Amino acid sequence: MPARIDESLIPISPDLSFEFALWFNSITNIAGLDEAGRGAWAGPVAAAAVILPNNPSICDSLSGVQDSKQISPSQRCRLAPKIKEYALSWAIGFSDNNEIDNLGILFATRLAMQRAILRLSTPPEYLLLDALFLPEIPLPQTALIKGDRRCLSIAAASILAKTTRDEWMVKAHQDFPDYGFDHHKGYGTKIHQNALAAIGKCNLHRSSFRPLKELDRKQ
Repeated sequence: MPARIDESLIPISPDLSFEFALWFNSITNIAGLDEAGRGAWAGPVAAAAVILPNNPSICDSLSGVQDSKQISPSQRCRLAPKIKEYALSWAIGFSDNNEIDNLGILFATRLAMQRAILRLSTPPEYLLLDALFLPEIPLPQTALIKGDRRCLSIAAASILAKTTRDEWMVKAHQDFPDYGFDHHKGYGTKIHQNALAAIGKCNLHRSSFRPLKELDRKQ
């Protein structure tokens, strides 16, 4: 049964409550992490890590930052450069579709997050994640249910992960123009399903996902 949280505990906008508690205990470099593309049928899963400066005014500087799923593509594209400008450090990690097929989506997601952490220019002291633990990373960490709606660092990471992965899929459309990757970004929309039925898979598809397995059985 999926973990739940009382909706009354979720603020109107993500805030710095979790960061403040850690800053108060002299833990300065706190990385928020989130992923994008976990449920897509094609392309990589992307993860972002964001360390915000220990400064309460960052809430004003990043006004409008929300869970990436709750704002429009144009809002995400407007906010992503601001996050990069104001963050103390940020980085992106990927796991490609072959790694997803070989390792499973959960492990591949964790791997993308590990890669993002290792690419940070400032080493983190603590991790805040959206409902996920990274047992392979020897750092203290907290997995927050609905973390991208509650924690500003995680919300910022969700936007960078989403915009970076979307850009990746738009570029992939140039090599595989028949699937509509520039529109649906690899998710299982009707357009994507129709393309798969007509021409089959390409090298970016996740063959381990059930819809793709069913396609293999039909062909």
